[in-house]
Amino acid sequence: MSSALRIAIGTFGRVALLDMDRPLVKHAHAQCHVLLKVEGADTEFDVNGRRVALTDENAVLINAWEHHSYVHRGDQPPTIILALYIEPTWLGAFRGNWQASGAPGFFPQPGGAITPQIRRQVGETAEAMVHAPADAETHERLIGRLMVSIIERSVHWRSVRQSLRSRANALRATDRRIVKALDLMRADPANITSMEALSRDAGLSRAHFFRLFETAMGISPRVYLNTLRVERAVQAVANENRSFSTISEELGFSVPAHFSRFFHDHAGSSPRTFRAVSALRDG
Repeated sequence: MSSALRIAIGTFGRVALLDMDRPLVKHAHAQCHVLLKVEGADTEFDVNGRRVALTDENAVLINAWEHHSYVHRGDQPPTIILALYIEPTWLGAFRGNWQASGAPGFFPQPGGAITPQIRRQVGETAEAMVHAPADAETHERLIGRLMVSIIERSVHWRSVRQSLRSRANALRATDRRIVKALDLMRADPANITSMEALSRDAGLSRAHFFRLFETAMGISPRVYLNTLRVERAVQAVANENRSFSTISEELGFSVPAHFSRFFHDHAGSSPRTFRAVSALRDG
C-alpha cells in the first residue's frame, strides 16, 4: 500500500517522500507541484488529460489548481517519489516574479527533462529527509536549491509576470454566482453537503453550475472542494494532536473510515502514517 516515508513542512510549503504502489484519484493543489523520481520503476501521471512520464530523466510539473492523477498499473513495481508542494510567497523571496507560481500557467509544459545536477539534488534532498528528519534548516536549503534549478530550467522565468490588472479583470469577469459558490466553499468546505445544494445556493441548475465553474476555474467544483478539504486535513493531521475521528467529523465525513480513504487517495498515505512521519521532523 502506498505510504509516506518522510514529510518536511516549513515556510516553503510541504515536501513528501512517497512510496507509491497504487493510483491516486484526480485532484489538485493550491500550490505549484513538482514530482521527481527517487528510485524504483518509471511511471506516469495524468496532468489535465495528458500523460506525462516520471523517470530518471523527466520530472512532472503541475501548476496550481491543475487537476492530475497518478497512473499506476497493478503489475507495476513501486516507485519512490519526491513530491514538492511549494508556496508562492516563499518562491518570491528568490525572485519576486516567482510568486506567479500560485497562478495557472507558471510551468509552460507538464513535464521537463532534468539534468544530472538536478538528479544529484533530488538524491541529496531525499537522503536528508530520511537520515536527518528533524534538520529543518538543511531541508529548506536543499529544497530551495532544487526548486531554483528546476524553475531556471523549466520556466521562462525572466518573462514571468504576475499582473494585478489581469488578475483583477479575471476575477471581475467571473460570474457573480460562481464567486458566491467559491466564497461558500472557502468559508466552510465541510458544510457543502452536495453539489446539487451548492448549485441551488448559487442560483443555478447543476449542469449550468458545473459548466460555468469549470470555465472560470479550470477544474470541476468537486475537485476544487476536495482540494480545500485535503489541505485542511493535511494541516490538521501533521500539526495537531486531535483524534482522526474529530478531524474527520470537522471536515464533514460521517464515518472516520471514509476520511481515511479520502486522505489516502489524495495524499498518498494513511493519516496515521502521515502523522507519524511528520512528527519525526520535530525530533
